[in-house]
Formats: sequence, C-alpha cells, structure tokens
Amino acid sequence: MVTLYGCYRSRATRPLWALFETGLPFAHEPVIQAYRLPDPAAADAPLNTASPVFLQVNPLGQIPAMVDGDLVLTESLAITMHIARRAGGPIAPASDAETALMEQWALFAATALETPALDITFAIAKGQDKTAEGAALIAKAVETLRRPLSRLEAHLAGAEWLVGKRFTAADIMAEECARYAQPHPTLLADYPAVSAWIERCQARPAFQKMWAGRMAEPA
Repeated sequence: MVTLYGCYRSRATRPLWALFETGLPFAHEPVIQAYRLPDPAAADAPLNTASPVFLQVNPLGQIPAMVDGDLVLTESLAITMHIARRAGGPIAPASDAETALMEQWALFAATALETPALDITFAIAKGQDKTAEGAALIAKAVETLRRPLSRLEAHLAGAEWLVGKRFTAADIMAEECARYAQPHPTLLADYPAVSAWIERCQARPAFQKMWAGRMAEPA
C-alpha cells in the first residue's frame, strides 16, 4: 500500500488529489513543516520534517514523500505521476507519448509558473501588496507569468484539458502551480481559457475533498 507523508497545507495537495481521483488505497502520515512549530524537537511535537523518523524517509526534510513497497519518492510531481500510473484509469497516461506530454506539462508548471505564482500568493497573504516593495515584487511576478500563461492560454483555447482530451494527472500538477496566482485581483482575467480550466479542475469532487482537508488544517 502507498504511504503518503505530508500535510494538506503543502505540495502534498498534488498527490492527495490524485489519490482521491483514483481511489487508490493509501495510508496518510500527516507530517507538518518543522518551521511551523515553536520547538520541533519537543517531546510532544507532532511528526514533522525535522523528526528523526521522517528524516529516515526523506533526508532532505521536505514534504511530501511517498513509500510504496521498496520505492521511495520525495518530489510531489514524481509522486503524482507514480500514483496515476500505478492506479491506471483515465488520469494515467495511455501511451508513451502521453507520458511525455504529462511530464512536459508538469515540468512547465514547476519551472515557469510555480515560483512567480508563489511570490504572488505569499506577498498578498502577508499583506505586502500594500507596500511599495511588495507591490514591485508582485508586478515583477505578473510580468514573469505572462509568457507561460499565454502559452497555456493558447493551448487551452482549443482544449478543455491538457492531454488526451480528458482530465489527467497533467491537469492536477499544472493547476496546483497555476492556482498560486489566483489571489491576484486581475491577472487571470486576462487569460479566460486558463481561468475556465482552473474552475473546471477545482469543481471536481476529488479536488473539493482535498481542499476541504486543507481548509480543516490550521494555517
């Protein structure tokens, strides 16, 4: 059985969403980030990324991580792809070409979307958008995002989903990077096909189940 380590308020949302989509049985170890705890080494501290038992799973001390028999994976996108392939069904690649396309969209999202989109999420969450420095950071992130968002917009203008004319693991991985830009009040309005795709993704029952778990966790 798959064991997934990580809390909902982390990149574990990606494999958790995939697990809910597939119905693949799994055990969940809700490891929390050590930086969120006053003393991660305290005797009563919950299992966290600095806990010796977790560091045996992932010496980098990062979540999520996954154990499936002898296989250990410590990157959220690789975990999500493994879950899709292991479970099979519509979210999994149906050919080598689809595998390559899903990996391409995952890497595109991680390298072109995630970092500037996270800059927007964190700056707005911390109220930095009300400062000159924060506003400049957000403006730079917006400009960085325009080229990859335009690429995504062009693709989605003629397709509901990223690969194979159906919802797949590629949509999970890319949406979970793109949604970090959602707190911006106007950016995604310039990309209606991307906005509609995000709405379709987030309307799925498996996303809603994952999101409910996330909202139930302390911030």
